Amino acid sequence: MRVIEFNQVSKLYRLGRVSSGTLSDDLNRWWAMKVLGKEDPLLRVGEKNVPSQKGMSDYVWALKDFSYCVQEGDALGIIGRNGAGKSTLLKLLSRITTPTAGEIKVHGRIASLLEVGTGFHPELTGRENIYMNGAIMGMTKAEITRKLDEIIDFSGCERYIDTPVKRYSSGMRVRLGFSVAAHLEPEILVIDEVLSVGDADFRKKATGKIQQVSKGEGRTVLFVSHNMGLISSLCTKGIVLSNGVMDFSGTAAEAIDHYQKVSTAKIAQQALIIDCIDSCKSIVEISEIQINNTPYSSSALTPCQQTLDVMIKGTTHELIKCEIKMVIKKSNGTPMASFLEGRYKGFHTVFQPGEFTITRHIRLPKYIANGEYLIDLYLHGPYVQNFFEAHNCHKLSVDGFCDQLARPIEIGTDGFIGLESV
Repeated sequence: MRVIEFNQVSKLYRLGRVSSGTLSDDLNRWWAMKVLGKEDPLLRVGEKNVPSQKGMSDYVWALKDFSYCVQEGDALGIIGRNGAGKSTLLKLLSRITTPTAGEIKVHGRIASLLEVGTGFHPELTGRENIYMNGAIMGMTKAEITRKLDEIIDFSGCERYIDTPVKRYSSGMRVRLGFSVAAHLEPEILVIDEVLSVGDADFRKKATGKIQQVSKGEGRTVLFVSHNMGLISSLCTKGIVLSNGVMDFSGTAAEAIDHYQKVSTAKIAQQALIIDCIDSCKSIVEISEIQINNTPYSSSALTPCQQTLDVMIKGTTHELIKCEIKMVIKKSNGTPMASFLEGRYKGFHTVFQPGEFTITRHIRLPKYIANGEYLIDLYLHGPYVQNFFEAHNCHKLSVDGFCDQLARPIEIGTDGFIGLESV
């Protein structure tokens, strides 16, 4: 049975404002949609939610065209980087905010633990807040009273239960909030990365309670965390959000694997690009580097694959003459082979101001020994000016070459073995 249905749900925010727009925005939307029968005009504006990049628009999609169905008894882990849209999704589900477009269908009561102290009135005592939260969920006073002792005991806040919540520490508020949410028997339990505030003992106890709620009692759990171990142990299904859109859905193990692979590649590529820009930003900006069609990663070579395909994309702010230099090093950092384009071709490639792409196919010698190697890439000017340099930008695994000696090793004047351009 479907307990939650997200149908093309989107949430648009206007940066610098409390709401998504002004009164004129709201009137324009009402006129276009209700009177003229046209689409929402705000759907045509807004940019992708990329927190690390400065945008051109004041509108940003915190969530865009999200569709997903949660079945009864599912334990769904929601994974993504900061700013991916995870908390926005749970706030929409908990009706803290409303979607800009789309609809959410929910069958059952929801208990949400989104932020420390969410749903607590600071002036009320812990006991009074328990009754207030239960009433909000539609429970009677008698039903709450039956659960009261269990809630207080689980939270470990018995000594302070008649003290105003504003005097609680953040850990105490999390303890009480989780205890209330887990024990008042909601059909759907929503938790957003708050267990990290509590101590280790309480996290262990809370983890066991979530497993009991999901697996033992068959209730539905939506869990957001950056702790992949918790996601793996608590959840059966997983989705990955990226920049406000769903990037992947599957089992929890598959979602974790996808997230870790993508995150590692993005972090490594971004680190490489930053390093490159730092050394050449006044003339050249590098946007992408690939070796054997993989960005800042690793690849393997077999005897029938004896070439490296190198691709560099970027933008130059002035006319440049350049050549590629590549150095292959042993895993301990000792250089053992090099390729310098100008040495073999006798000329430099010329690029006019604007975007450029360099592609080269570099043949490895057949005598290169099996093993793991690291690659450095350089973009040289005619007077050995480095437009950029990228160290350890690729890991190369060679297997099956050493038994195919084709010719003697040729050592260049710089002490490196020379590689050839195809």
